[in-house]
Amino acid sequence: MTLTEIVDIQKIRADFPVLDQEINGKKLVYFDNAATTQKPIAVINALKHYYEFDNANIHRGIHTLAERATRDFEATREAVRKFLGAASTEEIIFTSGTTNGINLVASTYGRKFIKEGDEIIISGLEHHSNIVPWQMLCEEKGINLKVIPVNDRGELDMEVYDQLLSEKVKLVSVNHVSNALGTINPVKEIIAKAHAVGAVVMIDGAQATSHLDIDVQDLDADFYAFSAHKLYGPTGVGALYGKKALLEAMPPYMGGGEMIKEVTFEKTTYNELPYKFEAGTPNIADVVALKAALEYMDSIGRDKIAAHEDMLLQYATEQLLQIEGLRMIGEAKNKVSVASFVIEGIHPQDIGVLLDNLGVAVRTGHHCTQPLMKRFNILGTTRASFAVYNTIEEVDRLIAGLHRVKKMLA
Repeated sequence: MTLTEIVDIQKIRADFPVLDQEINGKKLVYFDNAATTQKPIAVINALKHYYEFDNANIHRGIHTLAERATRDFEATREAVRKFLGAASTEEIIFTSGTTNGINLVASTYGRKFIKEGDEIIISGLEHHSNIVPWQMLCEEKGINLKVIPVNDRGELDMEVYDQLLSEKVKLVSVNHVSNALGTINPVKEIIAKAHAVGAVVMIDGAQATSHLDIDVQDLDADFYAFSAHKLYGPTGVGALYGKKALLEAMPPYMGGGEMIKEVTFEKTTYNELPYKFEAGTPNIADVVALKAALEYMDSIGRDKIAAHEDMLLQYATEQLLQIEGLRMIGEAKNKVSVASFVIEGIHPQDIGVLLDNLGVAVRTGHHCTQPLMKRFNILGTTRASFAVYNTIEEVDRLIAGLHRVKKMLA
């Protein structure tokens, strides 16, 4: 199958003005999509339109600009509900991103319902943002933190997970997809097994939402968080899905405007869902633009995006493995378009700098997964991550660049 049989790549690339530039005299190749994706014109125009025509605070104003801003803000909530397969917009909380969503759950559900001597399970594949909030909660309340280990292929050891589960476990928090390795975790199975012992489950969906179809009801997830900037949307905004009954039982995360019904000096009553968790003036423009990002993905077809990215990953993996001294880190059977590797005798940072000199942008380092890097006995990797606008020709430039790096440094 050729590239053009999956997506119209030239039409798609024309939607991303950032790609039409030179870096160090070379045409830009952007392979740092797991960190953040580039933004199509539709998203940029949505931001521009809001600030040019509709800039106003939401929910409380009665003038036309406020009503238009509120309408578009809440239209995004409905778009996110549909995108995640949630039952109600009451279950969609706007946040500043995945990190904020995880911290919200840790600080509200965790503090209220998890007690001293209870246990929380995370995995060895986690980003620091799905480790540190739980460590903080455990230290504060005397909770025990358990970790699902990772095998040599970069997959979770599900037999050990079974052994870790007990009635002491009150919460399990794992990522849907590993940002460092691209591993797709069996989250539906993880959730079902956690529920069997009475635990709730938080899913970090930051890396999954741009690659996979998400249906939180089918997964039976209790909480699911994602960031807009990982799926062609703006930075500084994301969403947290939570089952309505859980969100209603949780105390507010922050106090201020919007999250209240009535305030007196004696007592405050809190607003209904989802506004109970959305204190203060939100990031209105970027929430509005998130809808444009979701619509953009749907205009291409998420199945086509996934097929295109998978083709790039398979081709890149085949070419990378032909480079002498190169070792892939993370060879899970099920993974998204992330190729993470080390080259014997060459520091990842040196690889990244020299590739940048050739106009190729990759990510190097520990990818905010230091425990995972320690598991593989490495300081970090070079990570090339692919998106819908990337091409086979760009992969060839990466491979050619790595051969040049080897000649210079090996």
